[in-house]
Amino acid sequence: MYKNKMRENKMRENKNLDENSVYFWSILRLSLGFIFLWAFFDKTFGLGFSTAKEKAWIYGGSPTYGFLSSVSGPFANFYHSIAGNGLVNVLFMTGLLLIGICLIVGIGLRIATASGFVMMILMWTAVLPIKTNPLLDDHIIYAIILLAIGHVHSAEVWGFSSKWKSLDFVKKYPFLE
Repeated sequence: MYKNKMRENKMRENKNLDENSVYFWSILRLSLGFIFLWAFFDKTFGLGFSTAKEKAWIYGGSPTYGFLSSVSGPFANFYHSIAGNGLVNVLFMTGLLLIGICLIVGIGLRIATASGFVMMILMWTAVLPIKTNPLLDDHIIYAIILLAIGHVHSAEVWGFSSKWKSLDFVKKYPFLE
């Protein structure tokens, strides 16, 4: 009874979604959060999936050098100039970590989805021109999903959004929602 009442309240708060689509968007939010967190952990510790152990960030490797130094598109000069830069490494890794945590926990979604969108668009510009499709690749699809997640308030289910939004400093600064 109590659980159903909570679910009904969450549905009323989220007028954009019906009961089934809330769960769909929550699964997308959690999945995308896992992708960001996984990238962070793989690049930090060299788990052997995208990053070999000897190239891990904790062993002195650069999480941005390999990708950015191999860019050959219209923005190659820009990306080559920042490849491996310490500040760029820290910003990139901090972005992966915080976006992933926020998506999974369901807090700070306005900033997380906007930041994730910007990161995906920047990564898309790094892979131009796309060889398999003239416009779309996974970065654009992720960017679109991030915008949608920020719009539909999917963290009302399987997230701490309601508790987060009730905090005084979040009420004072709504961009933190």
